[in-house]
Amino acid sequence: MQASPDKLHHYIIYIYGMVPARYTNPEWAVAMGYPIDYYLSFVTNLFLHGGWLHLIMNMWFLWIFADNVEDRMGHGRFIIFYLLCGFIATAVQWLHTPELVMPVVGASGAIAGVLGAYFFLYPYARIILWIPILLLPIFIEVPAIAFIGLWVIFQMAKASTAVMFYEGVSDVALWAHLGGFVAGFLLFHFFLRKDYPA
Repeated sequence: MQASPDKLHHYIIYIYGMVPARYTNPEWAVAMGYPIDYYLSFVTNLFLHGGWLHLIMNMWFLWIFADNVEDRMGHGRFIIFYLLCGFIATAVQWLHTPELVMPVVGASGAIAGVLGAYFFLYPYARIILWIPILLLPIFIEVPAIAFIGLWVIFQMAKASTAVMFYEGVSDVALWAHLGGFVAGFLLFHFFLRKDYPA
């Protein structure tokens, strides 16, 4: 008998998404039928998303910021950097919500690492924002340092609120975002091409 699409989707999200309690509580994981994966889901979760909007937002951020960072690193180094930031981001989320039984999915932590690198490499690059005011398309330019800085402040504010009022639990992997950003900010210079033209 073939599994329904909903059951297959549920299985993939729970097996390849990172469920913190799976690694914090091995007895629970065995009882729930999780196979031993040697922390593989800390990487595979980066390729899963909670829905189309989640995927589109991540791809939009990647489209804006990743190409310049990739140019400075080269394709191979950039892929390793991206995956490493994603792994660290997922690990930070696990450390902050170790008993969570819901899967953490999405590339946001890895993309936050790219933002961390961009913040340092291109602080005065101009980012064009579209702000809908009364359904009118208003476009403004802001420096990358301002846009990314506000993004970090927003993540910190939401994470603090989650800690104070919701025992650290949120429907967004805020700690992954912050962990990925810090990882990218600290690690990017190890991945820069030596032959990049000045």
